[in-house]
Amino acid sequence: MTIKSERGSLNRTGKFLTQVLGQSEHIHELLERSIEDLSPVNTGIERELASSDPMLELKSALDKNEAVTRKLQDASERLTAVNQALQVEIRDRTMVDHQLAAAVEQEAGSRNAALHDHLTGLPNRVLFKDRLEHGIAQAKRHRWILAVMFLDLDNFKGINDMYGHQAGDAVLQTVAMRLAHNVRNDDTVSRYGGDEFLYLLTPLHEQKDIAMIAAKILKAIQAPCDVRVGDVIINPCLEASIGISVFPKDGANAAALIERADGAMYGAKENKSGFAFAQ
Repeated sequence: MTIKSERGSLNRTGKFLTQVLGQSEHIHELLERSIEDLSPVNTGIERELASSDPMLELKSALDKNEAVTRKLQDASERLTAVNQALQVEIRDRTMVDHQLAAAVEQEAGSRNAALHDHLTGLPNRVLFKDRLEHGIAQAKRHRWILAVMFLDLDNFKGINDMYGHQAGDAVLQTVAMRLAHNVRNDDTVSRYGGDEFLYLLTPLHEQKDIAMIAAKILKAIQAPCDVRVGDVIINPCLEASIGISVFPKDGANAAALIERADGAMYGAKENKSGFAFAQ
Protein backbone atom coordinates (compact mmCIF):
# COMPACT_ATOMS: atom_id res chain seq x y z
CA MET A 1 0.00 0.00 0.00
CA THR A 2 1.39 3.42 -0.96
CA ILE A 3 1.55 6.38 1.40
CA LYS A 4 -1.25 8.09 -0.53
CA SER A 5 -3.61 5.10 -0.42
CA GLU A 6 -2.86 4.52 3.27
CA ARG A 7 -3.58 8.17 3.94
CA GLY A 8 -6.89 7.88 2.06
CA SER A 9 -7.86 4.84 4.15
CA LEU A 10 -7.09 6.70 7.37
CA ASN A 11 -9.09 9.70 6.17
CA ARG A 12 -12.12 7.48 5.54
CA THR A 13 -11.70 5.86 8.96
CA GLY A 14 -11.40 9.25 10.62
CA LYS A 15 -14.60 10.48 8.94
CA PHE A 16 -16.43 7.32 10.01
CA LEU A 17 -15.26 7.76 13.60
CA THR A 18 -16.38 11.38 13.55
CA GLN A 19 -19.83 10.35 12.30
CA VAL A 20 -20.09 7.65 14.99
CA LEU A 21 -19.06 10.16 17.64
CA GLY A 22 -21.70 12.60 16.40
CA GLN A 23 -24.41 9.92 16.54
CA SER A 24 -23.23 8.79 19.97
CA GLU A 25 -23.33 12.32 21.32
CA HIS A 26 -26.83 12.76 19.89
CA ILE A 27 -28.01 9.60 21.68
CA HIS A 28 -26.31 10.84 24.83
CA GLU A 29 -28.26 14.09 24.61
CA LEU A 30 -31.52 12.16 24.16
CA LEU A 31 -30.77 10.06 27.24
CA GLU A 32 -29.98 13.16 29.28
CA ARG A 33 -33.26 14.74 28.20
CA SER A 34 -35.14 11.53 29.08
CA ILE A 35 -33.59 11.52 32.53
CA GLU A 36 -34.52 15.17 32.97
CA ASP A 37 -38.09 14.46 31.84
CA LEU A 38 -38.42 11.49 34.22
CA SER A 39 -37.14 13.40 37.21
CA PRO A 40 -40.14 15.74 37.66
CA VAL A 41 -42.48 12.83 37.01
CA ASN A 42 -40.90 10.88 39.82
CA THR A 43 -41.02 13.93 42.06
CA GLY A 44 -44.71 14.38 41.31
CA ILE A 45 -45.44 10.75 42.04
CA GLU A 46 -43.58 10.93 45.33
CA ARG A 47 -45.53 14.09 46.25
CA GLU A 48 -48.76 12.28 45.38
CA LEU A 49 -47.83 9.36 47.60
CA ALA A 50 -46.92 11.66 50.50
CA SER A 51 -50.19 13.55 50.36
CA SER A 52 -52.54 10.60 50.04
CA ASP A 53 -52.91 7.03 50.98
CA PRO A 54 -50.26 4.87 49.26
CA MET A 55 -51.63 2.82 46.46
CA LEU A 56 -49.92 -0.36 45.39
CA GLU A 57 -50.14 0.37 41.67
CA LEU A 58 -48.74 3.85 42.11
CA LYS A 59 -45.86 2.57 44.25
CA SER A 60 -45.09 -0.10 41.66
CA ALA A 61 -45.09 2.48 38.89
CA LEU A 62 -42.72 4.64 40.89
CA ASP A 63 -40.35 1.72 41.46
CA LYS A 64 -40.33 0.90 37.77
CA ASN A 65 -39.82 4.53 36.90
CA GLU A 66 -36.81 4.74 39.22
CA ALA A 67 -35.42 1.52 37.75
CA VAL A 68 -35.69 2.97 34.25
CA THR A 69 -34.04 6.16 35.46
CA ARG A 70 -31.11 4.19 36.89
CA LYS A 71 -30.73 2.29 33.63
CA LEU A 72 -30.80 5.52 31.66
CA GLN A 73 -28.20 7.04 33.95
CA ASP A 74 -26.01 3.94 33.57
CA ALA A 75 -26.39 4.06 29.77
CA SER A 76 -25.54 7.77 29.81
CA GLU A 77 -22.35 7.11 31.81
CA ARG A 78 -21.37 4.31 29.41
CA LEU A 79 -21.96 6.57 26.41
CA THR A 80 -19.84 9.26 28.02
CA ALA A 81 -16.97 6.78 28.35
CA VAL A 82 -17.43 5.68 24.72
CA ASN A 83 -17.46 9.30 23.52
CA GLN A 84 -14.25 10.05 25.41
CA ALA A 85 -12.57 6.98 23.88
CA LEU A 86 -13.75 8.01 20.41
CA GLN A 87 -12.39 11.52 20.90
CA VAL A 88 -8.99 10.09 21.83
CA GLU A 89 -9.09 7.80 18.77
CA ILE A 90 -10.01 10.69 16.46
CA ARG A 91 -7.21 12.82 17.90
CA ASP A 92 -4.72 9.99 17.34
CA ARG A 93 -6.01 9.42 13.80
CA THR A 94 -5.73 13.12 13.04
CA MET A 95 -2.14 13.14 14.26
CA VAL A 96 -1.29 10.13 12.05
CA ASP A 97 -3.00 11.83 9.10
CA HIS A 98 -0.87 14.94 9.57
CA GLN A 99 2.26 12.78 9.76
CA LEU A 100 1.26 11.00 6.54
CA ALA A 101 0.58 14.33 4.83
CA ALA A 102 4.09 15.45 5.75
CA ALA A 103 5.51 12.15 4.46
CA VAL A 104 3.61 12.52 1.15
CA GLU A 105 4.94 16.06 0.75
CA GLN A 106 8.47 14.92 1.53
CA GLU A 107 8.15 12.01 -0.91
CA ALA A 108 6.96 14.37 -3.66
CA GLY A 109 9.83 16.73 -2.95
CA SER A 110 12.37 13.91 -3.02
CA ARG A 111 10.95 12.56 -6.28
CA ASN A 112 11.02 16.02 -7.85
CA ALA A 113 14.64 16.51 -6.75
CA ALA A 114 15.62 13.11 -8.16
CA LEU A 115 14.15 13.92 -11.59
CA HIS A 116 15.09 17.60 -11.99
CA ASP A 117 18.29 19.57 -12.30
CA HIS A 118 19.00 21.47 -9.08
CA LEU A 119 20.42 24.55 -10.85
CA THR A 120 17.90 25.16 -13.62
CA GLY A 121 14.85 23.24 -12.41
CA LEU A 122 14.60 21.50 -15.78
CA PRO A 123 14.03 17.74 -16.10
CA ASN A 124 17.33 15.88 -15.78
CA ARG A 125 18.63 13.16 -18.09
CA VAL A 126 16.77 10.42 -16.17
CA LEU A 127 13.38 12.06 -16.66
CA PHE A 128 14.25 13.02 -20.23
CA LYS A 129 15.12 9.43 -21.13
CA ASP A 130 11.84 8.22 -19.60
CA ARG A 131 9.83 10.74 -21.65
CA LEU A 132 11.82 9.95 -24.77
CA GLU A 133 11.11 6.22 -24.43
CA HIS A 134 7.43 7.02 -23.90
CA GLY A 135 7.52 9.28 -26.96
CA ILE A 136 9.08 6.52 -29.07
CA ALA A 137 6.33 4.10 -28.01
CA GLN A 138 3.67 6.66 -28.94
CA ALA A 139 5.38 7.43 -32.25
CA LYS A 140 5.42 3.72 -33.15
CA ARG A 141 1.76 3.34 -32.27
CA HIS A 142 0.56 6.42 -34.16
CA ARG A 143 3.17 6.42 -36.94
CA TRP A 144 4.52 9.81 -35.94
CA ILE A 145 8.06 11.06 -36.19
CA LEU A 146 9.87 12.70 -33.29
CA ALA A 147 13.13 14.60 -33.02
CA VAL A 148 15.87 14.87 -30.42
CA MET A 149 17.91 18.06 -30.32
CA PHE A 150 21.30 18.09 -28.60
CA LEU A 151 22.16 21.70 -27.76
CA ASP A 152 25.57 22.91 -26.61
CA LEU A 153 26.52 26.50 -25.77
CA ASP A 154 29.42 27.92 -27.76
CA ASN A 155 32.36 29.31 -25.78
CA PHE A 156 30.71 28.68 -22.42
CA LYS A 157 34.14 27.89 -20.96
CA GLY A 158 35.27 31.40 -21.92
CA ILE A 159 32.37 32.91 -19.92
CA ASN A 160 33.35 30.84 -16.88
CA ASP A 161 37.03 31.74 -17.25
CA MET A 162 36.36 35.47 -17.73
CA TYR A 163 33.56 36.11 -15.25
CA GLY A 164 33.64 33.12 -12.89
CA HIS A 165 31.36 30.16 -12.18
CA GLN A 166 28.66 32.32 -10.60
CA ALA A 167 28.23 34.06 -13.94
CA GLY A 168 28.29 30.69 -15.70
CA ASP A 169 25.50 29.41 -13.49
CA ALA A 170 23.45 32.55 -14.15
CA VAL A 171 23.91 32.07 -17.90
CA LEU A 172 22.76 28.45 -17.66
CA GLN A 173 19.65 29.54 -15.75
CA THR A 174 18.93 32.20 -18.38
CA VAL A 175 19.31 29.69 -21.23
CA ALA A 176 17.11 27.17 -19.39
CA MET A 177 14.39 29.79 -18.96
CA ARG A 178 14.54 30.72 -22.66
CA LEU A 179 14.36 27.09 -23.72
CA ALA A 180 11.42 26.44 -21.39
CA HIS A 181 9.56 29.46 -22.80
CA ASN A 182 9.94 28.07 -26.31
CA VAL A 183 8.80 24.54 -25.52
CA ARG A 184 5.53 23.28 -27.01
CA ASN A 185 2.91 21.55 -24.87
CA ASP A 186 4.07 18.01 -25.65
CA ASP A 187 7.80 18.76 -25.83
CA THR A 188 10.45 18.32 -23.13
CA VAL A 189 13.59 20.36 -22.55
CA SER A 190 16.23 18.95 -20.23
CA ARG A 191 19.63 19.86 -18.88
CA TYR A 192 21.84 16.97 -19.91
CA GLY A 193 24.88 18.18 -17.98
CA GLY A 194 27.33 21.10 -17.98
CA ASP A 195 26.26 23.46 -20.76
CA GLU A 196 24.45 20.73 -22.71
CA PHE A 197 20.69 20.57 -23.11
CA LEU A 198 18.38 18.03 -24.72
CA TYR A 199 15.14 18.91 -26.45
CA LEU A 200 12.45 16.37 -27.32
CA LEU A 201 10.00 17.32 -30.07
CA THR A 202 6.90 15.15 -30.27
CA PRO A 203 4.64 14.54 -32.07
CA LEU A 204 5.79 15.70 -35.50
CA HIS A 205 4.26 15.02 -38.89
CA GLU A 206 6.68 16.91 -41.16
CA GLN A 207 10.48 16.95 -40.83
CA LYS A 208 10.59 20.48 -42.24
CA ASP A 209 8.96 21.74 -39.02
CA ILE A 210 12.07 20.68 -37.06
CA ALA A 211 14.34 23.17 -38.82
CA MET A 212 11.92 26.01 -38.08
CA ILE A 213 11.84 25.09 -34.38
CA ALA A 214 15.65 24.83 -34.23
CA ALA A 215 16.03 28.28 -35.79
CA LYS A 216 13.52 29.69 -33.29
CA ILE A 217 15.44 28.20 -30.36
CA LEU A 218 18.76 29.59 -31.57
CA LYS A 219 17.21 33.03 -32.00
CA ALA A 220 15.86 32.93 -28.43
CA ILE A 221 19.27 31.97 -27.02
CA GLN A 222 21.06 34.70 -28.99
CA ALA A 223 18.89 37.49 -27.59
CA PRO A 224 20.79 40.11 -25.52
CA CYS A 225 21.59 38.81 -22.07
CA ASP A 226 22.05 40.76 -18.82
CA VAL A 227 23.59 38.72 -16.03
CA ARG A 228 24.18 40.06 -12.53
CA VAL A 229 27.35 38.87 -10.80
CA GLY A 230 27.41 40.41 -7.34
CA ASP A 231 27.03 44.14 -7.90
CA VAL A 232 28.15 43.94 -11.53
CA ILE A 233 25.95 43.33 -14.58
CA ILE A 234 27.65 41.66 -17.55
CA ASN A 235 26.40 41.15 -21.09
CA PRO A 236 27.84 37.90 -22.43
CA CYS A 237 27.18 37.04 -26.07
CA LEU A 238 25.35 33.70 -26.16
CA GLU A 239 25.59 31.33 -29.09
CA ALA A 240 24.67 27.66 -29.40
CA SER A 241 24.98 24.69 -31.72
CA ILE A 242 22.23 22.11 -32.18
CA GLY A 243 22.43 18.56 -33.48
CA ILE A 244 19.20 16.84 -34.53
CA SER A 245 18.26 13.17 -34.84
CA VAL A 246 14.90 11.94 -36.08
CA PHE A 247 12.96 8.80 -35.17
CA PRO A 248 12.75 6.31 -36.77
CA LYS A 249 15.34 7.29 -39.41
CA ASP A 250 18.28 7.87 -37.06
CA GLY A 251 17.62 5.32 -34.34
CA ALA A 252 15.06 3.00 -32.81
CA ASN A 253 15.78 3.69 -29.14
CA ALA A 254 16.62 6.55 -26.78
CA ALA A 255 20.35 5.90 -26.53
CA ALA A 256 20.80 5.76 -30.33
CA LEU A 257 18.84 8.96 -30.92
CA ILE A 258 20.79 10.91 -28.28
CA GLU A 259 24.10 9.63 -29.64
CA ARG A 260 23.25 10.60 -33.23
CA ALA A 261 22.06 14.06 -32.13
CA ASP A 262 25.29 14.53 -30.16
CA GLY A 263 27.35 13.71 -33.25
CA ALA A 264 25.31 16.10 -35.39
CA MET A 265 25.85 18.86 -32.81
CA TYR A 266 29.64 18.60 -33.24
CA GLY A 267 29.12 18.87 -36.99
CA ALA A 268 27.08 22.05 -36.54
CA LYS A 269 29.74 23.49 -34.21
CA GLU A 270 32.55 22.77 -36.69
CA ASN A 271 30.61 24.20 -39.64
CA LYS A 272 29.26 27.11 -37.57
CA SER A 273 25.88 26.37 -39.14
CA GLY A 274 23.80 26.76 -35.99
CA PHE A 275 22.09 23.40 -36.37
CA ALA A 276 22.60 20.21 -38.35
CA PHE A 277 20.74 16.95 -38.89
CA ALA A 278 22.33 13.56 -38.30
CA GLN A 279 23.69 12.08 -41.51
